[in-house]
Amino acid sequence: MTAPTYLPPVDKLLTYGDCRNFRNWPKYVKELGLEAEHIPELIRMATDPELNWADSDSLDVWAPIHAWRSLGQLKAEAAIDPLLSIADELEDSDWFNEDIPEVFAMIGPAAIPSAKTFLADPSHTLYARVAVAECCVKIGQAHLDARADCVAAIQQQLDQFAKNSPDFNGFLVADLLDLEAVEAAPSMERAFAARRVDLSFVGDWLDAQIALGLKTRAQVYRLRHTVDAEQLGSKAAKPAPQPQGFGAAPTRSKKGKKK
Repeated sequence: MTAPTYLPPVDKLLTYGDCRNFRNWPKYVKELGLEAEHIPELIRMATDPELNWADSDSLDVWAPIHAWRSLGQLKAEAAIDPLLSIADELEDSDWFNEDIPEVFAMIGPAAIPSAKTFLADPSHTLYARVAVAECCVKIGQAHLDARADCVAAIQQQLDQFAKNSPDFNGFLVADLLDLEAVEAAPSMERAFAARRVDLSFVGDWLDAQIALGLKTRAQVYRLRHTVDAEQLGSKAAKPAPQPQGFGAAPTRSKKGKKK
């Protein structure tokens, strides 16, 4: 298969190298002289299926990663929807899932509307939606003026907890905790109360309240032990069931009073 051709200086990304050899993201814009005029070519490279599915031993397979990182550094708003368009296809790619939230944080709040729409669409795959929710987290952390919109996007999806899978709800709760979204506590509480949150993510509602600063660890410790003690007391108060043989014992009728 012939490798796709690209115009310079974008073509240099085809042989830029294995991303595992870079501790930090290179400064592509400065090193290659990338400018706004190169954005369409970078988008084409980032979304190129031949490159994204190239041989894992080739340098070509790393080119899309360099391209979307470059788009982030250029704050390329035009790349938002094209990058979202490959999220389902690349849902199993650790590189995509870990990089795209950082890329969107660089691009900024302009990505929120598209991310919100993607997040609310159940036709998308689980891990693609998880990655996009993480995009909202990173944008909210990098742009405090947009934090409320990011919280709202995630909270709106958590409010659909009955339709979401428990593990998706677990991811959403974890994202809200990362944003320290105390304002979303009612939504979280409802999801936990409905038993629609996978507890392996952040623990139970009491644990979430600790993370939000709504309760101290000491308070939660006392609550847990009070509940445990009440449950034990309730069990102890119940009469032990009478032993049964192979069949139920015949019921004895009460004797009438002697006249």
